[in-house]
Amino acid sequence: MSWKDINTHNRILRDAEAGQYGVIAAIAYNVEQIFGLVKAAKNVRSPLIIQFFPWAIEVYDGLLVRTAADAAKTAGVPISIHLDHAQSEDIIKRAAELPFDSIMVDMSHYDKEINLKKTAELVEYCNQRHKATEAEPGRIEGGEDGVMDTAGLEACMTTPEEIEEFVATGVDSLAPAFGNVHGEYGPSGPRLDFGRFSQIRILADNRVRLVLHGTNGFAPDLMKRCVAAGVTKINVNRLVLDDYYEHLNANVGKMGHTQLIEEGIEKVTQLTMKWMEICGSSGKA
Repeated sequence: MSWKDINTHNRILRDAEAGQYGVIAAIAYNVEQIFGLVKAAKNVRSPLIIQFFPWAIEVYDGLLVRTAADAAKTAGVPISIHLDHAQSEDIIKRAAELPFDSIMVDMSHYDKEINLKKTAELVEYCNQRHKATEAEPGRIEGGEDGVMDTAGLEACMTTPEEIEEFVATGVDSLAPAFGNVHGEYGPSGPRLDFGRFSQIRILADNRVRLVLHGTNGFAPDLMKRCVAAGVTKINVNRLVLDDYYEHLNANVGKMGHTQLIEEGIEKVTQLTMKWMEICGSSGKA
């Protein structure tokens, strides 16, 4: 078998595709959130992907990444460590020396030709270091937490041609643009083009796994529909962290620091377990 066959990230998504369920890929910002996410996965016996934005490398010098990787090793369930939206060659090369299982090579802020060229080069760099890769064909509007805001660019839905072009770069996963946006949706809420997504899935033809970005504010029924449509990796941020921040904002200065931390962990755990159940990954570890 090749390294891609045994790579934890690839195995998690391959199993999800075969089992027709989705795996939560949650952004973490601190140790409490890492611990809460892992606890949720252990409690419901679910695979999990812990994600970081590039700032976690820059601000913490990789400490949070190493902490998550250590927690994954002893969890007893499959857990992958993924870097989301790596938008520069420098950060990708730094990440390739850290215990990531997967790196998103996000060159979507460039024109398509440059995007494809840079993606192919950086995928090869990551593959040489046994890192799975993800890319974004088309442009998913919006920005969050240090990720470049592309809202000023013309919205660009993923096309059939782009699927073939990006598969040719050697990536393992693709995050298509089909009406989803980073950050917050407007008053009308998400309006996803499932017809387009269905065509994308047919063209992907099991060569790459499909990833859902932009889930803030999703209702359970919409999430289930995305999973049924063929999404395997489901990026989440606020969906699993809202209760944590509500607890923090309501109780800081009103209870002891350790109690605040412990209850915050439990908020992350409970909300993550809920979404694992919705996505169908509970009991699949």
